[in-house]
Amino acid sequence: MEKSNFVDQIKIFCHSGHGGAGSKHFMRNKLTAKGGPDGGDGGRGAHIILRGNSQLWTLLHLRYFKNILAEDGENGSKNNSSGKTGKDIIIEVPLGTIARDEESGEKEIEILEDGQEAILMKGGRGGLGNSNFKTATNQAPDYAQPGEDGVEGWKVLELKVLADVGLVGFPNAGKSTLLSSITAARPKIADYAFTTLVPQLGMVEYRDGKSFCIADLPGIIEGAAEGKGLGHRFLRHIERNSILLFLIPADSKDHKKEFEILRNELEEYNPEMLQKDFVIAVSKTDMLDEELKTAIQKELPSNIPHIFISSVTGLGLPELKDLLWKTLNANPAQ
Repeated sequence: MEKSNFVDQIKIFCHSGHGGAGSKHFMRNKLTAKGGPDGGDGGRGAHIILRGNSQLWTLLHLRYFKNILAEDGENGSKNNSSGKTGKDIIIEVPLGTIARDEESGEKEIEILEDGQEAILMKGGRGGLGNSNFKTATNQAPDYAQPGEDGVEGWKVLELKVLADVGLVGFPNAGKSTLLSSITAARPKIADYAFTTLVPQLGMVEYRDGKSFCIADLPGIIEGAAEGKGLGHRFLRHIERNSILLFLIPADSKDHKKEFEILRNELEEYNPEMLQKDFVIAVSKTDMLDEELKTAIQKELPSNIPHIFISSVTGLGLPELKDLLWKTLNANPAQ
């Protein structure tokens, strides 16, 4: 099987830099036989920093960069000279990246904007030199602080695709065909389940130069919330979508049941998913007559907007764009 270039989860070992030790030094030169303390401070150890990069869409570049060891700060020296700060390591990540502690599973960082920076691992502070401890009653302190140790540990980076609209449906529902019909994206399309194994993003060009982002996501199967099929690796990606577009093929044996299974899987995974805007598109409808459309319409929930489309003939696609744009801009969060 061909190895995918899409990596949406990776574990990395990080070690931030130790702080440099403060200097314990007294001024000594040919003019000064017994000068006061002049030990400088140690430099800070290097941080490990995550930075958002809108040009990235995968964590693939970190696959061979799993041990990240940052520089230590330099020790302080005489003449009140501070040690050099360790050079921070900046890890570029795609927007939508979350960093978790591998042991506790706790979410620590979320990168949502291009150029956004957040410290993943803080470097140790540099120690103070003995010049900082001079007082009226202690003119010659013979001690300085050691630098703080850096920190280390395993971190898990997860990518959740950022898109305005997420396509939700069973495998082979026609999601990839729809994406290729209304965007410039060219996902792999074939007549078997799980053609889409990774998210595919495309920009839908709307009127007057406006556009929105749509994601074709791997298909749900019943039990996905428990990890069956592509399970959680799929469901994670739809948490950020403003609208969920349910694609149900016209030749489904039970349109109502299919929608309910999809909806239940979302609820099982995260009940907050049900707060999103839903739209239903019945695909592959170019061969339906009005009588069959009416019969299918009766099976669908009355409180969710729906539309009949055909990605092959283009039937209903302009109306679908209108509906998605209207729903996106009616959402206060947009």
